[in-house]
Amino acid sequence: MKNIIEISNLIKIYQEDAGEVRALDGVNLSIEAGEFTAVVGPSGSGKTTLLNMIGGLDRPSSGTIVVDGIEVTKLSANDLINFRRDHVGFVFQAYNLIPVLTAKENVTFIMDLQGIPTQQSSARAIELLQSVGLGDRIHARPNKLSGGQQQRVAVARALASKPKFILADEPTANLDGKSAETLLEMMEKLNREENVTFIFSTHDPRVMQKARRIITLEDGKIVR
Repeated sequence: MKNIIEISNLIKIYQEDAGEVRALDGVNLSIEAGEFTAVVGPSGSGKTTLLNMIGGLDRPSSGTIVVDGIEVTKLSANDLINFRRDHVGFVFQAYNLIPVLTAKENVTFIMDLQGIPTQQSSARAIELLQSVGLGDRIHARPNKLSGGQQQRVAVARALASKPKFILADEPTANLDGKSAETLLEMMEKLNREENVTFIFSTHDPRVMQKARRIITLEDGKIVR
């Protein structure tokens, strides 16, 4: 299987009042296409920082990240915006849906940014919402959806641009047990049937149980 992500000697240093903090300290990592991988570790171990670096949301202090042949660490600010739009799907703990838009409009939003014709983006949004079990809720706004339903809209939105991979940062943290289980089963199905690559950061034992690979971070280093 082809490596979709190659990370070499990744270092991220934050300057704080108390001094220098090494959030990532020489991380080397390869991710293959089609993986269902969880990055785990205690709070402050660097999990979210690592996902933010892979997704181009933040820049490392040194080291390289190559995604499908693109050296992300060398991209300009404008190129990073296009990279995130076209190559990465994000699912956040807080859902981050646009409250004034319906479920369908939230999913079509990124396709509108890509310049995809309205008829085509609308059809894809409906197909994606059906695939996550929300075919009957396409016109509902976020405040009319449960937390689990909002997170499923977020997954559909993340898939809309046909990204190389999905980065999911604590996606089950705000969900009850049943909603979390439903979401994970849906993600597992997308991974298995559509070969969608998922990379999670998580504390949730349910995510770890379903992951086929676990990467453990401590003090910014991969320990296993």
